[in-house]
Amino acid sequence: MEINITILIIMVVLLFTGVFVGFLARKIFSEGKVKSAEELAKKIISDAEREAETKKKEAIIEAKEHLYKSKTEFEKETRDKKVEIQKLERRVIQREENLDRKIDLLDRREKELSAKEKDIDEKNRNVDELTRKYKTLLEEEIQKLEKISTMSSEEAKRQLMLQMKNDARLEAAETIKKIEEEAKESAKKKANKVISLAIQRVAADQVVESTVSVVDLPNDEMKGRIIGREGRNIRALEIATGVDLIIDDTPEAVILSCFDPIKREITRISLERLISDGRIHPGRIEEVVEKVKKEMENIIKEEGERAAFEVGVENIHPELIRLLGKLRYRTSYSQNILQHSKEVAYFSGIIAGELGLDERMAKRAGLLHDIGKAVDQQEEGTHTQIGVDLAKKYNEHSVVINAIAAHHEDVDPLSIEAIIVSAADTLSAARPGARREMLEAYIKRLEKLEEIASSFEGVDKTYAIQAGREVRIIVQAEKIKDGETVFLARDIAKKIEEGMSYPGEIKVTVMRETRAVDYAK
Repeated sequence: MEINITILIIMVVLLFTGVFVGFLARKIFSEGKVKSAEELAKKIISDAEREAETKKKEAIIEAKEHLYKSKTEFEKETRDKKVEIQKLERRVIQREENLDRKIDLLDRREKELSAKEKDIDEKNRNVDELTRKYKTLLEEEIQKLEKISTMSSEEAKRQLMLQMKNDARLEAAETIKKIEEEAKESAKKKANKVISLAIQRVAADQVVESTVSVVDLPNDEMKGRIIGREGRNIRALEIATGVDLIIDDTPEAVILSCFDPIKREITRISLERLISDGRIHPGRIEEVVEKVKKEMENIIKEEGERAAFEVGVENIHPELIRLLGKLRYRTSYSQNILQHSKEVAYFSGIIAGELGLDERMAKRAGLLHDIGKAVDQQEEGTHTQIGVDLAKKYNEHSVVINAIAAHHEDVDPLSIEAIIVSAADTLSAARPGARREMLEAYIKRLEKLEEIASSFEGVDKTYAIQAGREVRIIVQAEKIKDGETVFLARDIAKKIEEGMSYPGEIKVTVMRETRAVDYAK
């Protein structure tokens, strides 16, 4: 329809064009040439009509082709949908058949279950009847036994259970004692050999650190120069280092006081250089302190590298090497942590070698077991957890990470190397002279030991001996039997483990004595 309108418009335009052309021709070429103009106009109109007819036919053909194409596509979509619907119908029919089969199967099973339930109900009725008869007979027999024994059934049960419990405890105690003796006999020789070899091969220096350092002076006049006019030199030094300088009546000496041993060491070196140089004023003090601080970083790194080299541990991350060097200036119970870490590494390597394990891995874990103490004053958390985080951060082996986490029994050890490191840590800390405790803490630990041991029933006297590494318990012979001493020792040891923290181990000895006294007259 739109094509026909277009053609009609074209024809009208052409018609008007021809009329206009004829009019112009008539005006231009005079009246004599009107006829030729009219013929030209007719020709133009004729050509326009033919062209319009041609376009009309083309438009009709194009419309028919579009219609045919649309029809073909519609038929194709219809066929595809029919095929899909047929597939769905087949699936639905198949599912209906499957459901029918399942329903039939369920019906059969339901019938079978109903039959079984009836059978079970019948059997239960028979069992109930037999149970009633048995209970009646049992009650009659119990009554007869109670009359004969002049004791109720509950009393007989309690007496029997008590007797069985006592017999079982005594037998268990004897068995435990026998097994422990056999195990100790076989393991004692091997353990003594391994530990003695480890201790003999470690010649460790005993390093005692404190919170103060002493700087020797060439003469007492140097004290005035260190103090400076109106105390400006000593203030500048304290501000630059963060360390308190104590200048008292001690002849030819200045005391440096600070809880941070690295700051004390920086101050000591700086003060010695200032004394040697002779130029002591605030500007020079700041210059020397800054220079020593930079040098201290290299010293710390060298200490870490030297420790790793001495132990024989390689490929440690540079940051862990630096933290190892910082341990040189950290103490625990006056024991130098870097020296302690090297001892643990030596012990661990020797024990692992004796047991045929990986010595390098044991040494590595022993050297790094206290690495968290290098930064535990700056970060929150225990030194074990900080050490674990550092080891994970710098991609240490999982055995090393577990050994760090387990050396204070915070987690369970997952390898033999972790157990060895824990034992080596105890050896290094427990050897005579390794650590120094305050007298007050020492007395409290002894009192706590005796208090725990005395809290058990049947204990007569307790004595904490061997510097708190052994507790001896004397029990009342009339209340505690020989076989029960094994259980009492285990219970006391367990309570000590739960209620106290201590280095090494504490030996619990339970003693029972029976004395018979008579007089000949």
